[in-house]
Amino acid sequence: VQLQASGGGLVQAGGSLRLSCAASGHTFSDYAIGWFRQVPGKVREFVATVTWIGASTYYADVVKGRFTISRNDAKNTAYLQMNSFRPEDTALYYCAAGRLATVYLDEYNYWGQGTQVTVSS
Repeated sequence: VQLQASGGGLVQAGGSLRLSCAASGHTFSDYAIGWFRQVPGKVREFVATVTWIGASTYYADVVKGRFTISRNDAKNTAYLQMNSFRPEDTALYYCAAGRLATVYLDEYNYWGQGTQVTVSS
């Protein structure tokens, strides 16, 4: 499956953005979708994941209550609604697809190219 992440940009602290992850090539609904982020010099970290058919979601503690992951299988697209931004949310955000909704990068087989989110204080 091919993934295309979009929706990043420059936003002020306290603001909001919605990232999209558009999929093609395979049956999107068969896959769990995860969002990860990375800053230069640090490891890629888990942000959120949603199971296939959207039955369950799971979030990293640092974004819980501020970010919401969702999916629209009819549109082959997943989303990450991000609210109440903090400067430390600045990162390159990646979406990924895999058979399991997990926090572990290695469990995701397909990755998008990343979209930059920059939060100004």
